[in-house]
Amino acid sequence: MRIISGKARGTKLYTLEGQNTRPTLDRVKESLFNILQPQIPESIFLDLFSGSGAIGLEAVSRGAKKAILCDKEKSAIQIIKKNIEKTHLEEQIELYQLPFEKLLKEKIKEKLDIIYIDPPYQTDYAYQATKLIIENQLTKEEAIIIIETDEEERIQKQIKELKVNIIDQRKYGRAHLIFLKENREN
Repeated sequence: MRIISGKARGTKLYTLEGQNTRPTLDRVKESLFNILQPQIPESIFLDLFSGSGAIGLEAVSRGAKKAILCDKEKSAIQIIKKNIEKTHLEEQIELYQLPFEKLLKEKIKEKLDIIYIDPPYQTDYAYQATKLIIENQLTKEEAIIIIETDEEERIQKQIKELKVNIIDQRKYGRAHLIFLKENREN
């Protein structure tokens, strides 16, 4: 796994061992950032369930003003710290070792432009996180929320009740990316 483009291009990243984390494949990451590239410069980017930090670090490497990375696992935080140091992007990263609920309810102090939610599969965390983001009014008007999942039908059913519109979907093998915008009407 590596940084694909930008200031830290080519930097090989440390990854987590074990079955609890699955890194986003480089081809998925490359496609994601090709789609997002117009929105990235000067954005505030949230990488929720960060794992190795690869997504948030890629965003900063490509010109995001700041990335907020969050994972509750100590082992993930240790890897993220090593990757932040290796990429020399420390000044643009906020790192939290917290449950996502606490981060979304208490720590986000500015409106977000891009939110990447990649929770452990077979959980309701994507739905819960999206709901908290909307309830706490954490997004700018044109913000994009991306959910990575292997159960896109289940996630779509769950988020149907939320004030979001699906604006795009992509499938890469087992991984599905669902792109959302908050529906601010009513």
